[in-house]
Amino acid sequence: MSDSRSDFEHVVRTAAARLPSPGGGDTWARFEALSQWAAQDLSLGRLVEGHSDAMAILAEAGMRPAEPGATYGVWAARSPRRGTTARLESDGWHLTGEKPFCSGSGLLERALVTADTADGYRLFDIDVARQVVSTHPDSWQAVGMADSYSETLEFGGPSIPPHHAVGGAGFYLARPGFWFGAIGVAACWYGGAVGLVEHLGRTLGAHSSDLVMVDFGHAVAHVEVMRRVLEDASKEVDADPTDKDGRARARAHVVRHAVHHGALRVLEHVATAGGARPLCHDRGQGQRAADLYVYLAQHHGPADAQELGRITLAARAWN
Repeated sequence: MSDSRSDFEHVVRTAAARLPSPGGGDTWARFEALSQWAAQDLSLGRLVEGHSDAMAILAEAGMRPAEPGATYGVWAARSPRRGTTARLESDGWHLTGEKPFCSGSGLLERALVTADTADGYRLFDIDVARQVVSTHPDSWQAVGMADSYSETLEFGGPSIPPHHAVGGAGFYLARPGFWFGAIGVAACWYGGAVGLVEHLGRTLGAHSSDLVMVDFGHAVAHVEVMRRVLEDASKEVDADPTDKDGRARARAHVVRHAVHHGALRVLEHVATAGGARPLCHDRGQGQRAADLYVYLAQHHGPADAQELGRITLAARAWN
């Protein structure tokens, strides 16, 4: 990103503020907008997706942002060493511990942060300047997604007011919107793939060899399939915004699986079609490829595939 803070803040305060709600009847417009920002700059798309997801979560909880107009993110990763916990005392909730992959570190004004509590897993709307007490040095060394600023943070500081607890214990993972948001991330993966293919297309012409066009055609086909998968999923979300049919979890796993695999194929075909030169001599295209590869690495492919298999077996009786 040329200017991470100003680009992100500009999008959040203009176009992102008008995004349709997931399940509100125009979910594809939401996912398409996220994909377009991701195609422009995948780190920007990641940050806007986090802010937009935070707004959707607060709305689902029947709450408003603690600071109207503030930039938000959702910090829900778990630390393999020492997690984040919160305890309720007479003056409010006290948040402590560490959390990795806090995208927007140093850019966000507020964040929705998950923590373990005595009565379960909870979500809190925090003031970043007050509750983040330190940043782990050199905790974000990434080349891909470098501008997402996803550092490991340490929490502490003054208490969080009780009314800044978002929903009850278990709310964050149990709500239908958790799975709608998971598809929103896939929309950003798709956008990253679109950015790669569109840039490659601008470099090709009548002189391009048949072999190059073969790989370009494969990449275009994968992008089109991903778009159709996301569009169809959006229609299903709008048709059942409260997940009465219980398909939200399985649907999200299918979409993420399809988009993840399609985006990996796009990376492969773009690299084969262009060779090393555009990835090494064109900083923008090299950054797009690195960004997409790192962002796709967050996918819990084997675990999600196993869960999808079990969900499917439980729902269908095959002889």
